[in-house]
Amino acid sequence: MKLSIIIPVYNEKNTLRTLLARVEAADYEKEIVLVDDCSTDGTREIVEDYEGREGYRVLMHPHNQGKGAALRTGFAEASGDIIIIQDADLEYDPRDYGKLLEPILDGRADVVYGSRFLGGPHRVLFFWHYLGNMALTTLSNMMTNLNLTDMETCYKAFTRKVLKSLTIKSNRFGVEPEFTCKVAKKNFRIYEVPISYSGRDYTEGKKIGWKDGIAAIWFIIRFRLFD
Repeated sequence: MKLSIIIPVYNEKNTLRTLLARVEAADYEKEIVLVDDCSTDGTREIVEDYEGREGYRVLMHPHNQGKGAALRTGFAEASGDIIIIQDADLEYDPRDYGKLLEPILDGRADVVYGSRFLGGPHRVLFFWHYLGNMALTTLSNMMTNLNLTDMETCYKAFTRKVLKSLTIKSNRFGVEPEFTCKVAKKNFRIYEVPISYSGRDYTEGKKIGWKDGIAAIWFIIRFRLFD
């Protein structure tokens, strides 16, 4: 089984090389698909260093479009049997790939979510972020009839069959509720597994904010009722 690790990148010059070293160390047959979303802090030059390296595919956006758009670009180029979404920061640990892959490889699942709230080790941070995440996950569950604990997690692994069945439209962080709604509508087998989580605060480069939370409410409703 070949993995496609899709990494959307925007202004992560302080973490990207370390993250890529960790992804490279994951002992699987894989391709690493880097999509730079027009970074402006020097990250783009780091991404360019990986062009032509064995096992890498490097893609560049001419202007900033958002995480969802970067994932669309990466998905279009992915050639693996299983796709894993990986953020370019150090919040999610590639050593958890085995947990994500197990339900797929043993034939139980088509899609696996890595949950930050199922008992794995995690950095203690923002109460209001936690509460907001729970509220969005609950609303999403109500709309999809799922019982996820972490709809907004970055770590989602899924088969090529799932990838080929989806048309992702969201440009920004609305990709998370959109993906969840669409895999639920298509009745794919979904599992959750506990992962570790090394969250960061805004001084360390965290990007998602309350406005994205408000927008997520609209996306949850839109993709359930109107898409």
